[in-house]
Amino acid sequence: MVALSAQAALKARIDTLYRSESRRVLATLIRLLGDFDVAEEALHDAFRAAVEQWSSTGVPDNPRAWLVSAGRFKAIDRLRRNARFQGDFESIVQGLAAADADPADRDFDQVEDDRLRLVFTCCHPALAPDAQIALTLREVCDLTTEEIARAFLVPTPTVAQRIVRAKHRLRDAGIPYEVPGHAELPQRLDSVLRVIFLVFNEGYSATAGDSIERRDLTGEAIRLARLLLTLLQDAEVMGLLALMLLHTSRRAARVGADGDLVLLPEQDRRLWDRALIAEGEALVQRAMATRRIGVYTLQAAIAAEHARATTSADTDWSRIIALYDILRRADPSPVIELNRAVAVSMRDGPQPGLDLIDALLARGDLADYHLAHAARADLCERLGRFGDARSAYRRALALVRQTPERRYLEQRLSGLPSR
Repeated sequence: MVALSAQAALKARIDTLYRSESRRVLATLIRLLGDFDVAEEALHDAFRAAVEQWSSTGVPDNPRAWLVSAGRFKAIDRLRRNARFQGDFESIVQGLAAADADPADRDFDQVEDDRLRLVFTCCHPALAPDAQIALTLREVCDLTTEEIARAFLVPTPTVAQRIVRAKHRLRDAGIPYEVPGHAELPQRLDSVLRVIFLVFNEGYSATAGDSIERRDLTGEAIRLARLLLTLLQDAEVMGLLALMLLHTSRRAARVGADGDLVLLPEQDRRLWDRALIAEGEALVQRAMATRRIGVYTLQAAIAAEHARATTSADTDWSRIIALYDILRRADPSPVIELNRAVAVSMRDGPQPGLDLIDALLARGDLADYHLAHAARADLCERLGRFGDARSAYRRALALVRQTPERRYLEQRLSGLPSR
């Protein structure tokens, strides 16, 4: 029984290490090996070796460095055994064999940036934008192809093909694994920011599952943005970090004691994290002061308006609508128009907002977007059009994938008058 308990404890420790360290280990192995697939095999070999060896030797003081070294030596063995690699990879094998005994100790202290290097490699302009994002989400953040497919709203096989082709393209073109120099950095930045924001969105409002959010993903996105800001004092990096911090500040108020979703107007704002709000607002001000205002800074400015209001009724909806007007010119999007329509309904009443949403749905832009139908249902309910509200809630329920959102919509539907 004691042995079983020790094995269970070891398994739990290794599982925790995999969740917290596997992407760091993988990023370093990719740098050492120069090949995504070889590095992924080495990563899994290293964790298998940990399961086998740590039960007798115990967990090392620096498990991350141990895993990098184990993966490196497993890769050497694998490359030497595999005849088809002998010619192309002999120099890699020799270089790995001659490397420091513990390269991870030096490299993790230097860089926590092996992952940042990896982000820029995955976002290289030699890759199509959709491939850049898919590859980064898979390799840097460990999203499954299914999760990425849901985020892209495309079939899972399509995402898998994009990832495979992107890896081959990087390998065949000899793309360097590095953060670009400052002259090249700005043109590479847009793709990196898109990736970070998509990771955050998937973490902040998971597209499917039993939880509203995945804190590992929101934390990773914020960490990457902070790291990027140390590298490049760019207004849009400030804006993106501000936006993520301001949204994250509401975390404690987004879920009730029963685990149910609490929407922004009903949240207890005393639970909002004022330190994150202060940091986010300061970043918005810095970004605005540059006068190079982009879409992330505009979204952060909208989030800051919500953060400043002590109640939903105190929100400066006119200011928010004005910011949305600028944002939709800078980045035309039906989702931005939907959010603006909701803001209009808060300032001018439900009918003007409903008219805007109905026009959007009539264009077909958001026909399969559950939040558009949920917003329409809410406005119809506020207008006393309960039959229309019922139909809209049912349409939203047919599309929603996340369990807490489903429960919320079911509660709203069941709370409608029967006539």
